[in-house]
Amino acid sequence: MGVKERKLRQKRLLRQEILDAASELFVKEGYLYFKDKAELLEQVCYEMFSRLSQHLRAILEQPGDPLERLRRGLIAYVHFGLDNPHHYRAAFMMPIPDGFEKEKYIQPDSPGLQAFDFLRRCVFDCISVGKMHCQDPELASQTLWCGVHGVTSLLITRTMFPWVDREQVIESVVDTIITGVSRGTA
Repeated sequence: MGVKERKLRQKRLLRQEILDAASELFVKEGYLYFKDKAELLEQVCYEMFSRLSQHLRAILEQPGDPLERLRRGLIAYVHFGLDNPHHYRAAFMMPIPDGFEKEKYIQPDSPGLQAFDFLRRCVFDCISVGKMHCQDPELASQTLWCGVHGVTSLLITRTMFPWVDREQVIESVVDTIITGVSRGTA
């Protein structure tokens, strides 16, 4: 790695450390260096959803079986949350404060909906090749998200629970919800 690449990498790592620290402060104390809690949460959510969208988009663009791509994406979602627990807590597990501009996050081009759109596209791809037989693709997408959010949240918050094996639990949950949705239960 050259000097230029190393400096760029260090800059990205420092930026990430700052956002991680801000996320941790938000979870613990609310806010300190932002106009208000809503401004801090908006920045944390925007940054996290942007990174998650980019990560999932790379998986979506890979060739191969759509059902396997969906599986890889759901597992990647869980790992993303586990690798960024403070961001995940701030974005998904904290109450939304007053002043948070919710409208920005329900726009189709918002990073959060772009991340969710990964699920929609994977579900539609699976339906189009006959790998899913669901009645309502939107319900199927939301069901899948609820399942991976549940396992992600539990693994982040319940570290003292005697989990069998983290990877086995993640894969079992993902396989179970995909199987249920694929059979048309959603």
